Amino acid sequence: MDLEERVAALERRLAALEEAGDRRGPAAPAADGDFWALDGLRARLTEAGADAGGVLFTGTVRLPTGQRFDWQDGQTTETLLDHDWSEAAESFAALGHAVRLRLLREVLGGRHTAAELAALDDLGTTGQIYHHLRQLTAAGWLHAAARGRYEVPPGRVVPLLVALATARP
Repeated sequence: MDLEERVAALERRLAALEEAGDRRGPAAPAADGDFWALDGLRARLTEAGADAGGVLFTGTVRLPTGQRFDWQDGQTTETLLDHDWSEAAESFAALGHAVRLRLLREVLGGRHTAAELAALDDLGTTGQIYHHLRQLTAAGWLHAAARGRYEVPPGRVVPLLVALATARP
């Protein structure tokens, strides 16, 4: 990648970060086209007769490993409110520990084996790491691809990043 491409990529990243910061600040008037995803969701919900509304989350992700994931999901408000929320408790609980979040970040970053993860500082003993890996696997955030090798399932990459984005202050 030449210098012009690198500068252009940095400028795009900076603009995206500034835009993300703007969304967390005071509400600003929306410019035309700012809510293109929301407008599309509203149109689909109207066609489907879902008067109560709905939620859409989507993402296109390229990890440091070079893997690319494109994913989206949408649910009507009625479906979400009628669902038994207690079924989500195990999944949320698995994400509720700093070591587990670090393990997920490291796996997404390219460290896939238990040995690579155990070599990291501040994660605890090998037994503790295996305990956390089992919790994440049981909740579906990790998949044991082979003996001692872990990966985040493709259908969980974007939802994981969405969950992290919604947890930010």
